[in-house]
Amino acid sequence: MIENKIKKVMSTIFNIDLNEISDNSSPNNIDKWDSMAHMNLIVELEKEFDLLFDANEITEMINFKSIMLIVTNKKK
Repeated sequence: MIENKIKKVMSTIFNIDLNEISDNSSPNNIDKWDSMAHMNLIVELEKEFDLLFDANEITEMINFKSIMLIVTNKKK
């Protein structure tokens, strides 16, 4: 399931528990989510889902919910 895979990647990158990740999880409430961690997240999501994100998609990935929408739309 896409949601669980994204949560696993986020959990690893940000070193947080899967249960801490919700639709609103973002740099505002995840301390380790800085610009470098964001790029690490992008790279790992691209590997996990065999996708390439463009610059607009990368900047639109502002929370878990937006990441879910972008990945889900690209996987169609």
